[in-house]
Amino acid sequence: MNEKAKSVIKNLYYTVAANFATLGISVLLNLFVPKLLGVTEYSYWQLYIFYSSYVGFLHFGWIDGIYLKIGGEEYSDLDKRNLGSQFWYLATFEIIMSFAVILWAIFMMPASTKSTILILTAVVSFITIMKTFILYIFQSTNRIKEYAQLSRNDRYLYVLFITIYFSMGGRNFIWLIIMDILSKLIVTIWGMTRVKDMLSIKVIRLNDLFLEIFDNINIGSKLMLSSIASMLITGTIRFFVEKKWTIEVFGKLSFTLSISNMFLTFVNAVGIVMFPLLRRTNQQKLPSLFVTLRGLFVPLTYGVLLFYVPAKYILGAWLPEYNESLKFMGILFPIIIYEGRMSLLINTYLKTLRKEKTILLVNVLTLVMTLLVSLLVIFVIGDLTLAVGLILFSLAFRCNLAEFFLCRSMNIPVGYSLVLETTVTILFIISNQLFGGNFVSMLAYLVVYLIYFLFVHRSFIRSFKEFKALLIGN
Repeated sequence: MNEKAKSVIKNLYYTVAANFATLGISVLLNLFVPKLLGVTEYSYWQLYIFYSSYVGFLHFGWIDGIYLKIGGEEYSDLDKRNLGSQFWYLATFEIIMSFAVILWAIFMMPASTKSTILILTAVVSFITIMKTFILYIFQSTNRIKEYAQLSRNDRYLYVLFITIYFSMGGRNFIWLIIMDILSKLIVTIWGMTRVKDMLSIKVIRLNDLFLEIFDNINIGSKLMLSSIASMLITGTIRFFVEKKWTIEVFGKLSFTLSISNMFLTFVNAVGIVMFPLLRRTNQQKLPSLFVTLRGLFVPLTYGVLLFYVPAKYILGAWLPEYNESLKFMGILFPIIIYEGRMSLLINTYLKTLRKEKTILLVNVLTLVMTLLVSLLVIFVIGDLTLAVGLILFSLAFRCNLAEFFLCRSMNIPVGYSLVLETTVTILFIISNQLFGGNFVSMLAYLVVYLIYFLFVHRSFIRSFKEFKALLIGN
C-alpha cells in the first residue's frame, strides 16, 4: 500500500472514530434529552439549536474564501502572520456583531423565552465562528486528526456536563444551552493553542490587509450564500411549521430530522477527508474517481433505509410521546441518501473544480421553489404531512440538479441512474404509507432493494475493485 493510501486510511480512521463516538453522543442526546426534558422544554432546546445552526454565516464568507484559497496546502507553507492577523480582525468584528444582537434583543424585543434564546445564540455565535476558522485551517492543510478532535471534543464535554446536571435533578433547557456554550468555549481555546504560532504574531495593519480580506469575502461569499440557501431549504419549512402550528410540533419535527441526520455522521466523516485529497488529485482522474465513488456509495446508502422499521419500533417504545413524529421518518429517512451524496461527492467535487457559482445557483433555485411551495402547503392547504414530504422533495431536487450540472461538466452520463434511484425512493415511501411502517413495510422495501441491486450489482462490484486497487496503489 502506497504512502498516499496510508495517509487517506489514517485520516479516515481519525474522522470515523471521532464520528463513531459522536454518533453515540447523538443517540444519547436524541433519546435521553427529550425523555428527561418533556416536549415543551425539548422544543425550546431545539429552537436554540435551530437558531445557532445559522450563526456560522455571520462571517459573510470571509472564512470560506480562506478555505478555498489554501485548500490542499501544507500547514508549514501558510502565511501565518497574514492568517493570524485575519483571525484577530474577524474576532473583533464578531464581538461587535454579537454585542449588537444582544442589545437589540434586550431593548427591541419583549422579554420572553425566545428573546433569551436569541441572546444566548448571539453569545455562542462568536465562539462558533472562531472555532470554524481553526477547523478550516486544519481541514485545508490535511491536519485531520486535530480537525476531528476540535470538531468533536466539545460534544464529549457537553455530554459530561449534562449528565451531571440531569443526575442532580436539573430539567431546565436554559442550563443545557449554557453548558453547550461553555463546552464550545473550552474546546475553541484548546484549538487556539494548536495554532498558537499563527495567532501569537504581530498583527498586520488593517489598511494593509483590507484588499486581502475583501477578496476572501468576495470569493467565499458565493459558498457562504450557497450554504445559507442550503440550510434555509429545510429551515424555511421548519420556521413556517413553528409559526403555523406550535412549538411542540416544531420540536417533534426537529426530533425526526435529528434521528435521520444521525445516520449521516459517517458520510460527513469521509467528506472531511475528501476535499484536501481531491485538491491534490490529478484533475484528469477526477471523473473516473467520481464514477467509482458514486458506484460504491449510492447502493450502500439505499441499504441503510432497511434500518427504518427497527429504528421506529425501538424509538416508539422508548419515546411514545413522539410516535406521531416517527411516522414522518418513513418520509424523511431517504434524506440520508440525498444529503449524504451532496456532502460526500457533489459539493466536494464542485468545490474542488471551483464551481462555487453552480453550488449557489442550485441552492438558490431550490430555495425559491421550496419557499413558494411551502407557503402554499403550510398556510393555504395546512397539511403537516405534505410539509414533511416537501423537505425530502426539496433535498432530492437539489441533489439531482447539482449532480446533473456536475456530471455534465465532466461528461459523465447519469440520467438513467437518477431515474432508477428516484423510483426506489418513491417505493420506500409508498411501502411505509401503505403498511404503516411495520415489518411488512420492511419486507416490501427489501424486495425493492434486491431488485434495484440486481440492476446495479455489476457497477457496484466494478467500483469496489477499482477503489480497492486505488488504495493499494495498483
